[in-house]
Order: sequence, then C-alpha cells, then structure tokens
Amino acid sequence: MNKKKNVSEMNRRSFIKRAGLAGVSAMAAPMILPGRVLGMNGQPGANERLVIGMIGVGVRGRQLIRPFGESCRIAAVCDVFLPRAREVAQRAGAKYVYQDYREVLDRDDIDAVVVATPLHWHALMCIHAAQAGKDIFGEKPLSRSVEEGRRIIEAVRKYDRVFQTGSQQRSGRNEHNALTHVRNGAVGKIRKVIAYNYYSPMVPDFAGEKIPEGLDWERWLGPAEPHPFNRRIWSNSTNPSWVSLRPFSGGNMTDFGSHGLDMMQWGLGMDESGPEEVWVEGDSFETVYSTPENPGGRQQGPRSPTVFMRYPGDIVVEQTSDAGGFRAQFVGEGGSIFVGRGGFGSQPSGIVGRPMENPDVTLYRGYEYALNTSHEQDWVNAVKERRDPVAPVEAGHRSATVCHLGNIARWVSEITGETGKVLKWDAKNERFTNSPEANRFLGSTYRPGYELPEV
Repeated sequence: MNKKKNVSEMNRRSFIKRAGLAGVSAMAAPMILPGRVLGMNGQPGANERLVIGMIGVGVRGRQLIRPFGESCRIAAVCDVFLPRAREVAQRAGAKYVYQDYREVLDRDDIDAVVVATPLHWHALMCIHAAQAGKDIFGEKPLSRSVEEGRRIIEAVRKYDRVFQTGSQQRSGRNEHNALTHVRNGAVGKIRKVIAYNYYSPMVPDFAGEKIPEGLDWERWLGPAEPHPFNRRIWSNSTNPSWVSLRPFSGGNMTDFGSHGLDMMQWGLGMDESGPEEVWVEGDSFETVYSTPENPGGRQQGPRSPTVFMRYPGDIVVEQTSDAGGFRAQFVGEGGSIFVGRGGFGSQPSGIVGRPMENPDVTLYRGYEYALNTSHEQDWVNAVKERRDPVAPVEAGHRSATVCHLGNIARWVSEITGETGKVLKWDAKNERFTNSPEANRFLGSTYRPGYELPEV
C-alpha cells in the first residue's frame, strides 16, 4: 500500500517538475504541460477499448460511469473529495484513485478523459488535457465565459484532440427529427424562437462550515475566488448549489440554457456563429443574495429583466416561455415546431412525424437507429475514427456564448440602471461593438496560480 502511494506521489511531483513548476504550491494548477505528453501518445485501434480517466465524480460524473463503462475501460477516477473518488473507483473497477487531476493527465496508459467537474474548473482542465494529448468528453456548459470557450477551442485544435460537449440532446432521435424539419423549411422561414426564461446566477452570502474529512476545499475552489466552505456551495444536490452561484457558474442560464439554447443554435444553423443583438426589457435586475435558510431550488436566482436576441435574417428570440428549460419553439411563416428533451410537436399538428426522407439539409446523427448508440458512444466512435462528434468544441462554445450573452445583458442593466438598450454583438470577433460595460464581462477572473495560458 505504501509503495503504491509513493509511486503516485512521485508521478505528481514528476509532472510538476517536468512542467517547470517545481516550488509551485501543490494547490496551484500547472500552466504548461511536459513535452512528452503533448499529443504524442498512440491512439486506440478501431477494435480496442478506449482507456479513460474520470475527472469529477459528483452527481453528473457518477451518472456517466455506466454509459462509459459499457464501451470503455475506466482506469482512473479523480475527485477532490477522496472518499467519493475511492467509492466510485471501486464501483467502476478503476485501478487508480487520485485527488489531483494532473496525475490522471500524466498517465501514458490513459487515452482520454471525462471532465465532469463544477463549471469554474472546465477551461483549465480541458486545456491541460488537450496539452497532455488526451481526447476529451467535456460536460456542458463548456465554459464560464466567452473568452474561456475560445481558449478551449484553440487548445483542442492545436493539439488535434477529439472533443465532445456533453449536450446529449444532440444525440436524441426526437430532437434530430424535429430540427431536421426546422432546417428543411417544414414551417417556412423562421421568424421567431421562444425559449425558456432562464435564471441568472446569484452572489453567495453563506456562513462557513466544517470541511468534510477527505475534501480538499482549496483544490475545489481552484480558479474561483476564495469562499468559506459551505455544503450548499459544494454539493450539486442542495438548495441552492454552486450551479446557481456567480463565482462558480452562469446559473440556470448556462446550466439548462446549454441544452435549450443549444437546440436553438442547432435549429438555426448557427454552430459557427450567433446572434447580432441582445437586449433586456422589463423589471430591473437585482442580484439575489441567498442563505441556507432561504432554500428555494437548485436552479434559483433572478430571472428578470426578460432577455431578447436578434439573429441574422431578423429572427427574434424571446426568453419568456415557461414550457421547460430544455425546450425551444421555432415559429415560422407556416406554423411552429417545438423540441424538448425527448419530445417534439407542431402547430398545426402533423408537420413533424416520421423522419424526413432525403432532406436537402442533413444533420449529423449522434446515434444509430439499429444500434441505439448514445451521445457517449458517439464520442468513443469519433475518438477511434479521429473525427469530430455530434457536439464538437466549436458548437459547445457557440451555445455557451449565447447563454453568456443573456447573463451579460442583465448584468449591464444592473450597472447602468437601464433596460432596453440594444447591445451589438460581433459574433466573428466575439466582442460587443457599442458597450464597453458589456465587454468587461467577456472574461473570467482567476486566483494566482490558476490563470489560463495566454496562447
């Protein structure tokens, strides 16, 4: 037992030393990875099982154990809460257990990683995984800010990695069917999209609590600003959780929005672009301070003022629907089509039914009818074939960007005290052209030692 522990510790120290970070605090993440692992590892053959490491095994990470365990060999499990990592590793049959994700990236016998951590860690881990030559399944939303998403793209493409964003509705049969009808003009030219009125994140005001034994709270905080431990920040099953809190997430806007607004992006053919304008109307924005005595729900927060966007072709998006966070409704000249998680419909009825035969516009299908393969299996197949999967990094970034724009429009209304001002968005250069206030929110702040690489 001691011998294994020493080897593990030596690997971690070796990683830091070769990365040129000897003397850096153990809680600080490396900014550069060793040349030995920069995309030079071999790739699995078509008939070989992919060997993966799971990074983050909270609520979502544990859900992914079964689908990945069916077609991959899970060799390592990493979580800042060591008791949880050990329990999941035993269940998954993983040989290695770590508390520091860098040790997973340092292993030559691991082909790819699944990043299912809280959002504030996504960018740094995905960039380092790409540098380490690992293919990546990155849970949604892709990023905490627009600039983070762009950096992830740069790393994935520079090191030629296969990246799947965990937007699993892209691998749904019903979603694929409905959006194929939308893209092929089944209701004519789209004039409007109705989306859910997503909550923006709150600012936490929680008292400190005793840190559970085995939890490295400093490592959990990572790039985010320091905050005393509180279970309602750490756990993703409390009311609220980190999902609803501004230092760690974009709130319900990025969490559920990365599904519903992703359907909108795919349906409008905007995987490489986005809206031209965003604005808010209605009641002024007020940051909500929540306490453990104010339970609410995991997805709570302010949801006013109402967010509007305008896409090329004068398509207006209105976030006012209470139909559900996974849904988008496309309103065209000849009717409307709605699509949500596992369901779809149309007005008038009957427009959407059987899959279209020989459509002019075909959408990538992240599943096979006969084999019933999943979003996770689509990534595994793409890794072996060295191609993009159904939700590549660019698509994940563009959908996350739409979510960020909604939050930014509300935040600008908060600091300016006004609503109704149209913010002009340059999707190509990813900047606002008429609002210095809005451009302030395009990036994230980082604690020293956790900054993203400039290039």
